[in-house]
Amino acid sequence: MINPDFQKDALGQYYMLFYSKAQYDGYFDESGIPLLNYRGDIGLQYNPIAIAQYGLGNYNLYAKFEREENKRKAISQADWLVENLTQNSKGLWVWMHNFDWKYIETLKAPWYSGLAQGQGISLLSRVYELTGNKLYLDTLKKAFIPLTVDVSQGGTVSVDEKGYKWIEEYIVQLPTHVLNGFLWALFGVYDYYLFTGKNEVKRLFDSFADTIKKNLQRYDTGFWSLYDLSSSEDLNLASPFYHLLHIAELKILYKLTDMDIFEKYAEKWKLYQSKMTNRIRALFTKGLFKLRRF
Repeated sequence: MINPDFQKDALGQYYMLFYSKAQYDGYFDESGIPLLNYRGDIGLQYNPIAIAQYGLGNYNLYAKFEREENKRKAISQADWLVENLTQNSKGLWVWMHNFDWKYIETLKAPWYSGLAQGQGISLLSRVYELTGNKLYLDTLKKAFIPLTVDVSQGGTVSVDEKGYKWIEEYIVQLPTHVLNGFLWALFGVYDYYLFTGKNEVKRLFDSFADTIKKNLQRYDTGFWSLYDLSSSEDLNLASPFYHLLHIAELKILYKLTDMDIFEKYAEKWKLYQSKMTNRIRALFTKGLFKLRRF
């Protein structure tokens, strides 16, 4: 899952391999853009997060094996991101999800996400370096701004009562601080720093990393990791997939920051996952949460 070839100090291959993302065998439109099948009332939809990740997986494959097909696919996804960046009600440029999505509360279309902004930036910055096409540069500059602006002003950042800044995957009335979404978005902030070299971007990254550092223990139940902090009563545990994702993301964040706490929790949560009793307990607790909330 972690890309052993990523570089800390320069844009290069993305931090996660995403080879499985690049091997998506579902639906595509005539331009080679993946469509996710949510079935039911939602059906086939463009998902900017999935599109960016498909592009990043193909970018990694091109960087490693120099296959033109992978380069073409990565560029096609970047082109879709350029064409589909739109302004929200506050005038900020975001990638919209044009379908309703049931979370803690139903997100009504169109809705946007800090995760989509971060993943889009990660792809566009790399494709710009690959091609030199100014359209990608202009787009990623606009896409970065919502990662610096409070949700009340149309951005994707919430500030809690202690002053910690969070990038929100889902913009809901009471911020839930989805962990995997925050971390993936944070990699986009880091990529923008590598791309621009601006000290103010590095300071923003450091402030977000400090939020994770100071609040990581809140995601630790003693036997598993939490998906988000949506409730202090019903624990919204991570699924097995997201628990493993948390471990990988924390290992990457450790390599980017040299902060031991991220490696400590990655190893701790890896140990949780290795125990059958923990896996069973996590599945049972997750099931109870869904029954009560959904």
